[in-house]
Amino acid sequence: MRLARKVLDSELNNFNDFFRDALSSKVSLLNEILDYLLKNKGKQIRPIFSLLCSRMGGELNERSYRAASVVEMLHTASLIHDDVLDNSMERRGVFSINAIWKNKVAVLAGDCLSLKALLLTLSANDFKTFEIYASAIEKIVNGEIIQYKKTFKLNLDEGAYFEIIKAKTAAFFAAACAAGASTTFEDSDKVNRFYLFGEKLGIAFQIKDDLMDYGNASIGKPTGNDIRDKKLTLPLIYTLDTCDSRLKRKLLHIIRHKNKDSDSVYFVINEVNKTGGLQYAQKKMAEYRDEALKILYEFPESEPRSALEELVEYILERTY
Repeated sequence: MRLARKVLDSELNNFNDFFRDALSSKVSLLNEILDYLLKNKGKQIRPIFSLLCSRMGGELNERSYRAASVVEMLHTASLIHDDVLDNSMERRGVFSINAIWKNKVAVLAGDCLSLKALLLTLSANDFKTFEIYASAIEKIVNGEIIQYKKTFKLNLDEGAYFEIIKAKTAAFFAAACAAGASTTFEDSDKVNRFYLFGEKLGIAFQIKDDLMDYGNASIGKPTGNDIRDKKLTLPLIYTLDTCDSRLKRKLLHIIRHKNKDSDSVYFVINEVNKTGGLQYAQKKMAEYRDEALKILYEFPESEPRSALEELVEYILERTY
């Protein structure tokens, strides 16, 4: 991410100031929660993508900072809600919002963040940004419902898997890139190309997340959290589709009934390794990465384009 930060330079400081102001609230408890979030913020990958896509079309403006702020607010809200749903007590190595303030306050804080994000666009009559992100929220909610239904029945196939991650993870990446580009590009076709770039990237990003759950030499010890949560991700889906019926029955039995047993979970991980599930997922991840970069290369060579290319490689080589 060095080149991305170099290209944006002082503009990242401007973004952080804009973002901090956008988060402010008249409610003291909410301010306390928002301050906690700011102190423990992540790598801000999505807003950086948004800002770089803006830079591809020209100098950043207030709409550019607003587009980047909205995706960070919406993404943060989704993480708060995820922690409540998963009963997770930690996020990025520190206590989650629900661990400190309990579920009811956490849900309300997430709701408030989502509303503040959308109101930020409407207060400035920025209807294009509002439209892009409202559409993304709808896709994400639909994806969550589809995933719940499919996971409950353990009948998720590869087609449904890609439908879900396209709706969930990829939607925010696509919206961030398109919203950013829309602040400096007047050509809607080019904005749509950035949307597709972000979508392809988001799919590759989620496959990388799924791979990390199984671990390898560069990632470290596998966690098996997806198996424990009965989530069928691409490496396991491939294994279930290609293994013999006896092994398939055993794997599904473990996921349904022994998913909390560490030895059983590691049995599943080893079988996924043996059947080539990780290699297959890595291949698909590389395909989506290449498709994203192919779209990016449609635009003239520039520092922002080089920074986006570096950022794509960075997020797909990460170990956490």
